[in-house]
Amino acid sequence: MTSRELDAAGITDPGLRQAYQRCREVNARHGRTYFLATRMLSPAQRPAVHALYAFARRLDDLVDEPEPGATPESIAATLHDVERRFFAELAAGHSDDPLLTAVLDTVARYEISEPHFRAFFASMRMDLSVTGYPTRSALDEYVHGSAEVIGLQVLPVLGTVVAPAAAAPRAAALGKAFQLTNFLRDVAEDLDRGRVYLPADELAAAGVDRDRLRWCARTRQLDSAVRRALVEQVERTRRIYAEARPGIAMLHPASRPCVATAFTLYGGILDRIEAAGFNVFAGRARVPRYRRALAAGDALVRAQWARRRHPVAVA
Repeated sequence: MTSRELDAAGITDPGLRQAYQRCREVNARHGRTYFLATRMLSPAQRPAVHALYAFARRLDDLVDEPEPGATPESIAATLHDVERRFFAELAAGHSDDPLLTAVLDTVARYEISEPHFRAFFASMRMDLSVTGYPTRSALDEYVHGSAEVIGLQVLPVLGTVVAPAAAAPRAAALGKAFQLTNFLRDVAEDLDRGRVYLPADELAAAGVDRDRLRWCARTRQLDSAVRRALVEQVERTRRIYAEARPGIAMLHPASRPCVATAFTLYGGILDRIEAAGFNVFAGRARVPRYRRALAAGDALVRAQWARRRHPVAVA
């Protein structure tokens, strides 16, 4: 964390400054795209975003990249201990863990709702035992905790020009759209982990089951039934982006360029999937680097202009 960012956020305690610095290092090391996106926010907003990202990253890694020799049972036990400790320390307002120290401070500063974190832990637990989702409503339950609440956690940091309750459904929808985009892009990768994040009943309606998906992943080819299913899933996801779009204008002006750029680039992954004939098994759909650079450069200029005209108040 740069001193400028910490000073702008009003973080003066030396121990707390070190805690936020630790979170920034996690973000810079593991979330390069996300880290660059934070550069579009005002310096005062960045420490809190780094803290929330680092916390989510720690739990994701615990579940998806466990230590050698770990079993589902041992991971579940560790996750339970982490959850118990987090909420105990949240209630006490203090932690000896540097990363959690910054998270607890962010929660207090921005009055982030505790249920958002409980939902996140619930979805992390689901990843330890659930390998598929029979219906859209079952998947929605998981996505609420894994993605929608991330948008809701970050919303107080971004700030709004309307009542937060009015912007909350749009923030949740954007988190959901991003997550569903990841699911479509990563079908083959998730299959390798034994998971399918597409509703089984919707796949079955197109004549698709897990064995057919495995054949596509193994051969890197796409059959007509799987293509039909993916076309429908992409269209469903685009409708959720459309639900989220009005929320950008509800944000503090200084936050809009960052979120608008993420909206454009993540939505662009769907365009790349379509351009590849919906064959998500032949290679990972990526927005070209030059397009990412152009979008980021334009957003950075707009963000700097917005920050000058509309300074962000310190929480």
